[in-house]
Amino acid sequence: MNFHLTSNQKLFIFALIIAFVAYFGGLTDLVTRWNKQEEYGHGYFIPLITLWFLWSRKSALIASIGESSWVGPALIAMATLGLILGELSAIFVLIQLGFLLTIIGLVLSYGGKSLLKVSWLPIAFLLFAIPLPYFVGAQLSWRLQLISSELGVTFLRLLGNSVFLEGNVIDLGVYKLQVVEACSGLRYLYPLLSISFLMAFMYKAALWKRVMVFLSAIPITIVMNSARIAMVGILVNHWGNSQAEGFLHYFEGWIIFMICLLMLVAEIVLLEKFGQKRSFWQAVDVPVVQAVQPKGQQALLSKPLLTSIAIILASVLAVTVLGGRQEIIPARAKFVTFPTNINGWQAKEERMDKSVETFLGVDDYLLADYKDPAKGSVNFYVAYYASQRKGVSPHSPQVCMPGGGWVISSLNRIAIQVAGKKDFFVNRTMINKDNHRQVVYYWFEQRGRHIANEYFMKWYLLKDAIGRNRTDGALVRVTTYLRPTENESAADARIQAFLHDSLPVLDGYVPN
Repeated sequence: MNFHLTSNQKLFIFALIIAFVAYFGGLTDLVTRWNKQEEYGHGYFIPLITLWFLWSRKSALIASIGESSWVGPALIAMATLGLILGELSAIFVLIQLGFLLTIIGLVLSYGGKSLLKVSWLPIAFLLFAIPLPYFVGAQLSWRLQLISSELGVTFLRLLGNSVFLEGNVIDLGVYKLQVVEACSGLRYLYPLLSISFLMAFMYKAALWKRVMVFLSAIPITIVMNSARIAMVGILVNHWGNSQAEGFLHYFEGWIIFMICLLMLVAEIVLLEKFGQKRSFWQAVDVPVVQAVQPKGQQALLSKPLLTSIAIILASVLAVTVLGGRQEIIPARAKFVTFPTNINGWQAKEERMDKSVETFLGVDDYLLADYKDPAKGSVNFYVAYYASQRKGVSPHSPQVCMPGGGWVISSLNRIAIQVAGKKDFFVNRTMINKDNHRQVVYYWFEQRGRHIANEYFMKWYLLKDAIGRNRTDGALVRVTTYLRPTENESAADARIQAFLHDSLPVLDGYVPN
């Protein structure tokens, strides 16, 4: 069979290729996240499923090609702005969303609104391949851990078990069950949302029923994950601590995930019982799409498509120029010269493993235990980044602490008054592991700003990258152990006393 491509079809394929080149940095980060985080591992299948859906309606797509639309180049120009902002700030989700917007723009530039009406749903499915930004995912994971813990304890008590909940730690008496990041429910939620979208897409029913099927994945995931936690607690009570770890723990996760899928199927069956009384297989099928009648015919060469290509080529040039832009990196003192004695606080310095240093990507850092005979000891960590433009930036403690096995039992943003600084905001966190408790203060020093809110930190990063050509900054973290008989207020006083003495010194090492 001979395939003959029209001039506009060749232009469309060329436009897709150069779009991949322009957005390559953000797309490679996408694959990295799929590899590193289990909850996004299903991302590899999303583009394949999208291609399958597009192929299944190829006849309708061909028949729906109409007059090209100038809305397409406008959308691509907006996407280019997202690309530039994403490259400057290393917020890759802007680049990834910009790529999807570029695809929609190219569809409009090539085949107009009639073509988009047939193709927009499969393209929208690609949204489920885009991970949440790290700082958003960390916030969501921690809050889901708390919800899962509370519901899990409720289920255990309903079944007659005596349990005590402290933050994310469920005290079973003989064992303390820590509801860590892996138990937050996110590892079910993202894949299940993708599947529920597919089921809603293929469900031949009223719109409200399809929306219900899609959104129901959220409560189903939370409730079933809580039931999983309760089940682990029951197994521990009856058969010992080993039931909370190892293969059985992960096997229980797969069972719960399959039950979640069956619940989605049961939901559709139940909706059909009070509707058309169809079987599940009659109600759910690949929809047959009718071609949308084009309102006009394509010109010999589509001017909107040519304009779109010109914009994408300009974005490739912009990314290249930004990549070679010489960023301002201010002079600063190295942490190797940071005082080991600060007003009676004596330091014992530490070094991280080389592999950890490489993973964090720090340009310079300070890690030391400072001890005062009268006040106690604190751990002081400052990670400095000369540039955050290439995606190397401070790792949120909300991600790192659970990764180290610590469970976050509380997280609040508080204002303290230290070293003459009023309303100095920090994130105050209580963490625990193996009966050890710590109080943690952390914030971000960013080009003269003291920022506790991670969303604001990203905003100012973007603003300063554009306006000041600077993206340097640091994460500052102070930690102290709670002694067995010590209350939290004493730990707070110890940290704040250290900050009162050390903050004036820090100013010379993290430039403003």
